Amino acid sequence: MTATIVPPAELFLRETAIRGGMDLMFFAHSRHLRRADDELARVGLGRAHHRVLYFVARKPDMTVGELLTILAIAKQSLARVARELTEKGLLTQRPGVRDRRQRLIALTPAGEALERELFTLLRSNMADAYAASGGTAVTGFWTVMQNLMGEEARLLFSALHRNDPLPATGARSVARAGADA
Repeated sequence: MTATIVPPAELFLRETAIRGGMDLMFFAHSRHLRRADDELARVGLGRAHHRVLYFVARKPDMTVGELLTILAIAKQSLARVARELTEKGLLTQRPGVRDRRQRLIALTPAGEALERELFTLLRSNMADAYAASGGTAVTGFWTVMQNLMGEEARLLFSALHRNDPLPATGARSVARAGADA
């Protein structure tokens, strides 16, 4: 295995260390997802489909609005991806219980199986990286990633991680929810 490169601790704010961090994000993201991409391509899907499968698996019966907030995409983009997943028998939508205008999204058993298969492909790679890096590095990784994502995404991450209700949809209400917390 190639030796791990790290910047000198005292130079962590220099441009070379910052560019190196960005390089790491690009390389890690594309290489980490490659195995899932191959499996998705086999069934005629891509990364946009994977993101929907992943987050709906994390929080079944979320509203379309909640998913739009998590993914930070346009309603039209989600509509296309959701339609394709529904046509393939991987996703269902139904009216909300309290508000029939809401659309609740969940995975079908086939969708759950595909998402689990994709997660299993990625889990071993993530677990290997965690094990090779150690607990202190994993804590640092979580800290850096949360500081990169900004307050709105941190609120969403926190709610998902604690299995709490997601903050109100829309950037203004999510920011307001954070201010009220």
